[in-house]
Amino acid sequence: MRALPLFQARAAAPRVIALTHHPARAGELRAAGAAPVAGDLDLRRSLGRLAGLARTVLHLAPPPRAGETDTRTRALIAALRRPRRSPARGMQSRWRAPDRPGKTPFIVPDTPGTATKRRRRGAAPLRFVYASTSGVYGDCGGAWIDETRPARPDNERARRRVSAEKQLRAAGVQSGWKVSIVRIPGIYAANRLPIPRIEKGMPALAEADDVYTNHIHADDLAAILVRALTRGRPQRVFNASDDTDLRMADYFDRVADAFGLPRVPRISRQEAEARLEPVTLSFMRESRRLSNTRLRRELRYVLRHPSVDDFLRSHAPR
Repeated sequence: MRALPLFQARAAAPRVIALTHHPARAGELRAAGAAPVAGDLDLRRSLGRLAGLARTVLHLAPPPRAGETDTRTRALIAALRRPRRSPARGMQSRWRAPDRPGKTPFIVPDTPGTATKRRRRGAAPLRFVYASTSGVYGDCGGAWIDETRPARPDNERARRRVSAEKQLRAAGVQSGWKVSIVRIPGIYAANRLPIPRIEKGMPALAEADDVYTNHIHADDLAAILVRALTRGRPQRVFNASDDTDLRMADYFDRVADAFGLPRVPRISRQEAEARLEPVTLSFMRESRRLSNTRLRRELRYVLRHPSVDDFLRSHAPR
């Protein structure tokens, strides 16, 4: 939703098609300037209309919640590779959105002759940007790292992201797609700050055990993803990280101070292992600092919010 206005701001605004399996979002997407098309990455037969529908793809869907493989990315690749066929009469209503049985799905109508014209003039390679995660690097002991660091995921969630990256890189080589991968750290915005956590007094790690964390503002992230569609080099990885250099507990303290809240208590790692949930602990086991040099030099992106501190100074209550 944050990327849509950036597409529309272009001199020759492209037609944006938004794949979604939530029928209730169709109106919201149309109001934002996108044409919604129904499809579920967990249901391959629902993706038939994607073949030949676009030559630029921004893949934001997360992997499934279990397993070592990203089956959703596999289904998307298969759908995009499939030759486009003109649908037989009545075929448009064959697939029903799962949560609206018996209702005609919201779809993007075919443009007569589009596929034929594209074949005649020779289609440009598909341009593909995938929103991955910096979690694929695993724990780096707080070291500064760049995109040449090998992926060594420490948990199943990150391994599914590595699966998606490998599938897309292979598809790029085999099909001639121009694939860029954007690895994303913690996303924040005015409505995405850890205020509820701070208000609950959830503890953070003591300084001796704390980890470095990385950040990007949601508006910067949207702009980076759109920039990667036009400037990203084929088979290239980019760290979408700002200039923030903070440990996790220090980040919580900065937010608490900016909003006049008490700082959260700090506990040892041993105490955290006994008191905190596994998902929370997984983020406390990985420490790294992301270099954004490639983001600046190759994508030539200038951060709107260079750091969390810059954002808090201008947006926190006074």
